[in-house]
Amino acid sequence: MSGLRSLPIDDILKRRTIDLIDIVHFRRVYYEDGILSSDEANLLFTLNDACVVYNPEWPEFLVEAITDYIVFQEAPRGYITADNSNWLIDRVSKDGKIDRKTELELIVNVLDKARWAPVSLVKFALEQVKHAVIEGAGPLRKGKALPAGSISEAEVDLIRRMLYAFAGDGAVAVTRAEADVLFDIDEAISGGAPNPAWTDLFVKAIANVMMAASGYAVPSREQALRQEATLDNPGEETSMLAALLSMVQANLASVQDAYLDQTAEERALARLEHQRIEIITHEEITEADATWLVSRLGRNGRMSPSEKALVSYLNRESPRIHPVLTEAVCRLGDAA
Repeated sequence: MSGLRSLPIDDILKRRTIDLIDIVHFRRVYYEDGILSSDEANLLFTLNDACVVYNPEWPEFLVEAITDYIVFQEAPRGYITADNSNWLIDRVSKDGKIDRKTELELIVNVLDKARWAPVSLVKFALEQVKHAVIEGAGPLRKGKALPAGSISEAEVDLIRRMLYAFAGDGAVAVTRAEADVLFDIDEAISGGAPNPAWTDLFVKAIANVMMAASGYAVPSREQALRQEATLDNPGEETSMLAALLSMVQANLASVQDAYLDQTAEERALARLEHQRIEIITHEEITEADATWLVSRLGRNGRMSPSEKALVSYLNRESPRIHPVLTEAVCRLGDAA
């Protein structure tokens, strides 16, 4: 895209509007060589930040061009390093928060296209949903009458998409950084009416972390976190918690057999794969251990409806999990 500077950039910045004809010119220049320099990538962000009005085709072009640049042109190709991730986060956010949906879509698209990315990038993406849930603000809540302390099914779907994108097509357990944000979201919505779609995703994600911390080989995230939220309307003699438990029971049972025992050799190979990813991305992957999980379950002496449903399931089914988790599940089950 070496001809970008030949376009009337100063005129666009002055009028603070990106018209369709501007995008036609951008695409023509871009597709001449399909190459975007770091200077040109920054210039596209400058245009995006400065312009208050733009043609509906601009977000698609920006997402396409920047994704291609950072995933397929910057070294190592196909991967996102910590430095490139930090550059992207700095360009799309202010004080850790994204203001527009275009930038959020860009982050998710980069996660989806990259073979591997730093876990800090998916955590950053998840925190945008957390911001919407806790503060009821941000691009996900613009024009919507959703109060703080609630989560929509669309936001649950977005979280699932982020978790899928980070893992790619590999069998990667939900990391501590990801689980930490999920626990924060669950705490934030625990005072409202239970959301079956959220409970389905949350308990599967935390069960995934538990099984990994207990030494099991995990299935792909598409299998482990697939959507199965079906909640029967509780009758007069059935509590909402009992209805959630019934849903969790059926949904976790459908994936439990996908968690397999690992040999010592398989565990060693899994560690080597994590080390390889850390070397490529230049960022450490912190796995959730049993002690950390116990500290997060029922934090502050109070369990959310989703946590209660998960603990009840584990007490009833008694899968072989880490002894520290077994003790905590029994204790929390007695207190529930």
